Amino acid sequence: LERRALGDAFVDDDPAWSRTAATDAAERPNVYRLTERASEFAERVCRDCDAGQTIATRDVAHYDDLVTYVTYYRHLAPLAIEHETGSPKAIAKAWQSFADDRARLLAPVASADRACVVDNAHLFACLYQVRRAFTHIFMCLVGQSRPATRLRAQVWQSIFTHDLRRFRRSLYDRMAGLSTLITGPSGTGKELVARAIGLSQYEPFDVEHKRFVSEPMFIGVNLAAFSPTLIESELFGHRKGSFTGATSDRAGWLEKCPTGGAVFLDEIGELDPAIQVKLLRVIQQRKYSRLGETEPRQFTGKLIAATNRDLACEMREGRFREDFYYRICSDTIVVPSLREQLSDSPAALGSLLQFIVSRELGVIDDDTTDDVSQLVEEVEAWINWKMPRDYAWPGNIRELEQCVRNVLVRCEYHPPIRQPTARLCEWLQRAERGELSADELLNHYCQLVHAKTGGYEQASRVLGLDRRTVKSRIDAIGE
Repeated sequence: LERRALGDAFVDDDPAWSRTAATDAAERPNVYRLTERASEFAERVCRDCDAGQTIATRDVAHYDDLVTYVTYYRHLAPLAIEHETGSPKAIAKAWQSFADDRARLLAPVASADRACVVDNAHLFACLYQVRRAFTHIFMCLVGQSRPATRLRAQVWQSIFTHDLRRFRRSLYDRMAGLSTLITGPSGTGKELVARAIGLSQYEPFDVEHKRFVSEPMFIGVNLAAFSPTLIESELFGHRKGSFTGATSDRAGWLEKCPTGGAVFLDEIGELDPAIQVKLLRVIQQRKYSRLGETEPRQFTGKLIAATNRDLACEMREGRFREDFYYRICSDTIVVPSLREQLSDSPAALGSLLQFIVSRELGVIDDDTTDDVSQLVEEVEAWINWKMPRDYAWPGNIRELEQCVRNVLVRCEYHPPIRQPTARLCEWLQRAERGELSADELLNHYCQLVHAKTGGYEQASRVLGLDRRTVKSRIDAIGE
């Protein structure tokens, strides 16, 4: 589409819009050229209308789209998103210039078809949400591989759906009612995905005070770190005296989460079935009660959950409720493993290392320092020369981070040995000679898949077996 719009002015560019050492959010040449052309065209139409020409009714909606595009890039795209939100002064200034510019450009069609001209405050809120979402996705979900690109697209659609027009018309204040389930191997960055979604929710804009009504809030809860009783108290809150140690009333995370905020439940696969029932009510009715109370309270935020477990297997084993699963899976995102990313694009390792090293050395802007470049080169050299070429990175991004830290401190990294190569050759030779029973063959194959995938959960998915079955078969081989 960019090529068709720009013709000879189109520049061949990397289709993966990802943060790297050489690029930042403002350096997409084709977007820059499109914005220039759109701005020139909008101004020309506006001048022609001032000179007496008119816009056909059928073209008013297209012109409105053009003005929306132009005013976004003029007044919202330059806004810096600091931490969760932008500067209040900068937002107020952007709003005023945005409203004035739209009023000027849309004056020629104001009498032609006002139905096509949306409420400015609502449009400003939607476009600012676009700006925040892009920032959180672009800055946190790096990688130039196709799996990483697809992940960013999934996160974008999780926030806006695939139809931005429908979102702007009727879904902007309803998306919080759709829970999001994030799955993938341990260490792949599921919390980063959740944070990008949670901090990118819609916030209404208050024209009178020139500010947003609420501020985004992201609350992360690691369910595996709490007992069932403590999980209930953390999530729902409690009333004084409701259990031993409840010496005062306490608001839970669901209550503390404001409209426009999100509660992230990590390790949802570890959740006790009794609490699954209570959370089911939260998802269905958006209501809950504190421990020791019967008074219903309203949850107005978004619920995001994550797990590295095979929930289909957990349901078959009776540890995870089907009705709960079918409530939290209305929007599902699968985070790719590091191995998937590097298999698709080995060059993606460089941009991932750049991101990790910059963070480790406290470099927060896009300028690459000598220290960052040097450490990236050291880590890449160690990986290329000292580690197996087909290393599976079973710890995913988390393991790559530890590799960086090990090289930073000791100039070396030695991963745990997971593939017993000598014994592997031995059982394959025995299998070729027909000396293994079916059980022995399956046991060794389970061990091979476990070594390749780096974990029981991942191996169970590949093998189509229960996680405990895979573990018992590997244990049967012995040391």
